Amino acid sequence: MIHQYKNNGYAIVLDVNSGAIHVVDDLTYDLIACIDRAGGPDPAKKEAQIAELSAVYPREQVEEAYAEVETLVADESLFTRDSYEPYITDFKKRPTVVKALCLHIAHDCNLACRYCFAGEGEYHGSRALMSFEVGKAALDFLIAHSGQRRNLEVDFFGGEPLMNWQVVKDLVAYGRSQEKLHDKSFRFTLTTNGVLLDDEVTEFCNREMANVVLSIDGRREVHDRMRPFRKGAGSYDLIVPKFLKFAESRGQERYYVRGTFTHHNLDFSEDVLHLADLGFRQISVEPVVAEEGADYAIRREDLPRLFAEYDRLAAEMAERKQNGREFQFFHFMIDLEGGPCVAKRLSGCGSGTEYLAVTPWGDLYPCHQFVGNEKFLLGNVREGIVRQEVCDEFKRCNVYAKENCRTCFARFYCSGGCAANAYNFTGDICGTYDIGCELQKKRIECAIMIKAAESESAVGQ
Repeated sequence: MIHQYKNNGYAIVLDVNSGAIHVVDDLTYDLIACIDRAGGPDPAKKEAQIAELSAVYPREQVEEAYAEVETLVADESLFTRDSYEPYITDFKKRPTVVKALCLHIAHDCNLACRYCFAGEGEYHGSRALMSFEVGKAALDFLIAHSGQRRNLEVDFFGGEPLMNWQVVKDLVAYGRSQEKLHDKSFRFTLTTNGVLLDDEVTEFCNREMANVVLSIDGRREVHDRMRPFRKGAGSYDLIVPKFLKFAESRGQERYYVRGTFTHHNLDFSEDVLHLADLGFRQISVEPVVAEEGADYAIRREDLPRLFAEYDRLAAEMAERKQNGREFQFFHFMIDLEGGPCVAKRLSGCGSGTEYLAVTPWGDLYPCHQFVGNEKFLLGNVREGIVRQEVCDEFKRCNVYAKENCRTCFARFYCSGGCAANAYNFTGDICGTYDIGCELQKKRIECAIMIKAAESESAVGQ
């Protein structure tokens, strides 16, 4: 299976099953398309294909290009077979261990973000703060169910985690005290809206948090429209100085400023560039996922505009890198040589199996987006998982279980997408959220284009 497209002046051919990427000229691009239309390489069709292309290009050049394509096919970097699907039977049977928890340290928030899936931090329930005892039981659960895995991850999430800051600090201290006892190593992370961020929090985070996500949507008017305080005032002017100071304190590493764009700011590339121009170097701005009736929801008719925005952003990023003004955009970060292991390529984040969310009461859910949906309640940190059948359902969720993924060029990059989004839009974790898929495919195309630009720049130096 191959995928061809042109982006910002580059003609790109992706061999999906091998992951090989070829930046080609127009002749080779058209030739590969001709071969693909015929169902793949076939010696019996070679002469007819050469004759077809020779009506547009000089025959000698077509024959030369065909020989190059044949070499790529022989090298198994073009028109390769899928070697992953046979693995799926054993993959479903693989033993899994819990390696990561999302601790809902606070079901409460000091902002009233309009698009919040958690209902202003309360997850459509009652406000609550996680006690140290529940958090301790969660860490004990993680240690006990992590098998031989040494490196464990814990994300402090909300709501707003800084509203329960002392418990965060106490749980980090408890986790560190358990590392040598159980031969484990904790990687702690934190997501915050920044309202309560101060020097003491910064110092602690720089010492203990492997990564910190700072929530900001971009330009002042965009941010304040969707992320106000409960009484309506904007939060941009309060948090921006704090976030800039925090980013600098970490040497512009091990953090992300993370925003959400909506139907109200389809020109979201301006928000990304605004954040970059402020001085941030690690940026993530993502499309909102909302019910179709919401005024801020992304609509199918918005897609052409959003595709153009991603193209514009990719071109600007490539140019800025050449001019020494580089920044990272999370959704354009792609590893073309290493990348995730086979299990990750097939199944994604591991929600419901390797990754679980914990409520302030200690209830376990497949991930933070399923919290509050009793259908997906797995158990409790004290009792453990009591509904293994739900975990097994997530274990069977992979790119080959999703009909739309089986024929999609992006499947080994997005790993089937988000199970929560699929469920919320189709009622099935093995469904697909179509708008999200279209945007994901565009981001992958742009990410590959940026790599092509980087490679061309390196050759020219």
